[in-house]
This record gives sequence, structure tokens and C-alpha cells, in this order.
Amino acid sequence: MGLLSKDGFLGSFRLMALTLLLAFLAQAAWLVHIELAGKDSSAFGDEEVRITSGWQQWHGEGLAGAPYPNPQSAGGAAVSEDGFDVEHSPLLALVSAAPLRLLPEGLRNSVLGENWRWLARLPFLACGLLLGASLWYVARRLCGNTGGLIALTLYCFSPALLQASASWHSEPDVVAAWGAFGTVFTAIAVGHTLYAPREVVLWNWRRILLLGVAMAIAVGAQFSMVLVVPLALALLMYVAPVRRGAGAIIWLAACMAALTLLFAIYFFDRHAFFESLRRAEFWGAGWRGFAIAGVYKQVAAQLGRACPAFALALPFTLGTYLAWPRTRYFGNTASLLVAVLMVVLGIAHPHTGGAGFLLAAAPFLFIFVAGVLVDLMETRRRTLVTAGVVGMLAAYVIWSVASLLGVPRG
Repeated sequence: MGLLSKDGFLGSFRLMALTLLLAFLAQAAWLVHIELAGKDSSAFGDEEVRITSGWQQWHGEGLAGAPYPNPQSAGGAAVSEDGFDVEHSPLLALVSAAPLRLLPEGLRNSVLGENWRWLARLPFLACGLLLGASLWYVARRLCGNTGGLIALTLYCFSPALLQASASWHSEPDVVAAWGAFGTVFTAIAVGHTLYAPREVVLWNWRRILLLGVAMAIAVGAQFSMVLVVPLALALLMYVAPVRRGAGAIIWLAACMAALTLLFAIYFFDRHAFFESLRRAEFWGAGWRGFAIAGVYKQVAAQLGRACPAFALALPFTLGTYLAWPRTRYFGNTASLLVAVLMVVLGIAHPHTGGAGFLLAAAPFLFIFVAGVLVDLMETRRRTLVTAGVVGMLAAYVIWSVASLLGVPRG
């Protein structure tokens, strides 16, 4: 009888969500294992630079990328002439090296390299899990328990998000994606609270801090992700048009919190902080990419890597969204518009920034697809639609797991 009650059903949905998140963690951990087991310590390149510079900053031996003592030692990072990283703050380096502080320096530099490298991947595995949990929470609020599970299934078997969370031959762009996702939906949540007849700013201090943390994570992981800051203001103004003054105050307070946290990432070194921000590529966009057909093919391939099921699900749900007014409510529309913005920025930004924007678009697309599919599952053809959705998700999961098992070592 327990499962027939409301709490029983809710508990079963939570159990399924937890199972999916554990499956995500297992897959990402497998990627880490097969990479570390097949590489020697001389083959890690950019990761070695990131870990070493973070370790040195934790021990008071300079700041990671602000600047690099020798610009030639920056690996694949984009640096200015005087060695400042123009795309990232020290955040990624600090979180990479943070778990290694548990080890004595002699052990860290020993031949047990692949063992301690596991520790350096743990923060990014945690970010992947937290982004998945955040996605489930938001999707469940927007489209119900079924929509939350659909979105989470798409996320937990995403090749691109698994790769980013495991840092498998790639930058850990999952950190910037988590920050962007948190900024957007925290801003929307704060906007909705402005309708409550309470003291706005003081009552919202927890959400203000959360919004500031999300902004700091997004910008700290990728400078060009600063575009989510004005986006948060636009969402606050749209969601709560009758209290725009309060929304602006909340946004400014969150920006101050984010700026303070970014300053803390530089260990409150004022000179390094301002010099780094002065050289940072906060925009860096170009319009040439929009005139090159190959760029669109590359973007389509990146979205396909984010979710192979998009090849079927995106055209179907976009067509449904355009043709059926019922699907054009705020949750679906906001998710779609933010995803489109991220894709456009991915086209406009070359190199690392573009990849980060395209990865950040995926969670918003998962929510959009889930929202439209749930709407269709509530029509008279719910049996047919449900069968199609279950079949698509099953094929997607099988394909993703089979592809993962075929990944070579190293």
C-alpha cells in the first residue's frame, strides 16, 4: 500500500533519480579508470599544468595562471604575452589540486601517479553529479516527476557530459555548465519570490548568496560565461515586472557576492585580481563562424555528442512546440531560448569558450525536450506517445552504454 500513496510514488521517483545519478557516476568513473590505467605520467599535458599550478597556489607559491611564471609552461591555455590566462581564473586549478592537499608532497610526486590523479578528478565528478541533481530538481518542478526522469535520463547517459565530468581527454567544462545552469534557474526562482508580501532583500539573502555563488562558478570556470550575469538580470526583470526595483537590488547584491568570491579565488591578491580581469577575454566573440558551413556541422556534431537522441527528439519536439500552443509556456520557452543563446554563443566563440557554451546548452535542451514530451504524454494518444518515449530512451541508454564499453584505454 505504501507505493499507492502520494509519498510512496514520490519516494519511488526519488529512488529512480538516485539510481540514474549513480549510473552516471559509475560511467564517469569508468572513463577515468580506463584513461588513467592506459597512460603514463608524461602524457597528461594540460591537466598536469592545471594540477601543478593549483598545488603551488595552495602552498603560497604564486597564483594559477595569474600569471604563469613561464608562458611556455602554460600548456594549451590561452595566455597573454606576460603569462596571464585570458580564458580562466584559478578556479579550475584550485579545485583540481584541492583533494591532493590530503597527501604529503613526496607521495604526490611519487611513481603512484595514476592513484593520486584519481583525486584530481573527484571535484569534476562531483560537479557532474550536482548538475544532474540540479537538473532533476528543476525539471521536476517545471514538468512533473515524469519530466524530471526523462530529462535526467537524457543527462545521465550523455557522452559529452560524461566526458566533461571525467575530464576524459577534455577540459572540465562541466563546472562552467553547472554555474550557468544555476545562475539561470536561481534568477528565475528569486524572481518568483518577489511576489511574496515580505521584506524582499533580507528575506532572500540565501537565494542572493546562491545566485552569487552560481555566477562566480560560471565566470570563474570560463570568463566568457560572464554573459549569464546580464541574462540573470533580464530574467529577474521579466519574471517580476511589478517589482523591478527590488529585482535590480537583488541582482546587484548577488553580483557583489560573486565578485567577492572571485576575489577569494585569487586569494585576495588585489594586483593579480585586477590584472587578470584586465586581460581576460570576457567577450571574444566573432561573427565569421556564422558564415562558414563547417562551423554548423561541427556544432551539430557537438550537440549530437551531448545527446545522440537529439537527432530524433529535437526536430520532433521543436515541431510540436511551434505547432501546438499548449507547449509554449514559460518553462519550455525559457529553457529553449537560453539553449538557443548558448548555441549562438558557441558558434561565435572559438576554441575552449565555444565548447563550454555548447555543453552548457545541453541541460536546457534536456528540460525543453522533457517538457514537450510530457505535454504529449497527457493527450488522448498518451499510450502511443509513452511507448515511443520509452523506446527512444531505452535505445539511447543501450547505445550510450555500448559506446562507453568500446572506449579504448588511455
